[in-house]
Parts: sequence; C-alpha cells; structure tokens
Amino acid sequence: MVVQAVLLKAGSALVTGLVGAAAYEATKKALAKAPLREGAVAATALGLKGSRKAEEVAENVRLNAADILAEAKERVGEESTPPTTGTAHDHDH
Repeated sequence: MVVQAVLLKAGSALVTGLVGAAAYEATKKALAKAPLREGAVAATALGLKGSRKAEEVAENVRLNAADILAEAKERVGEESTPPTTGTAHDHDH
C-alpha cells in the first residue's frame, strides 16, 4: 500500500511536470512568433521622437518668451540680460 501511494504521487508529479514543460514550450514558441518585441521597439522609438519634439518646442517657447521680455524691457528703457540655461551656484555638492 505504501509503495502504491508513493508511485501514485511520483506519477502525478511526473505528469504535472510534463504538462508544465509542454505549456512553457508552447508559450515560448507563441511569444517568439508574436511581434511583441518589434512593437515595443516601435513604441519606444515613437516615444523618443515625441519627447525630442517636445523638448524642441519647449526650447523655442523659452527663447520666444525671452525675446518678448527683452523687447518689453527695451521699450521701457531697461537693459535686458540674455537668456541663460540655468542658475549658477557657488557651493559644492
């Protein structure tokens, strides 16, 4: 009886392992055929193009705003400063 129980459990584990391995292989083949990677690469490339265009537009807006501010200061008689990329700080990190 004990031997039958052990063989039954071993057989059950073997069948479960074979079914799992077959399912894994089938999933692996299906994913290899699916164009998921190609789609992910295309979506990422599109995102990069979009972010670069957004950066370009933001830079143009910043420069146009600086031009408008400089012209307004000139009209009221103030000296305008050229636009800068950031503030300088004189401390170490």
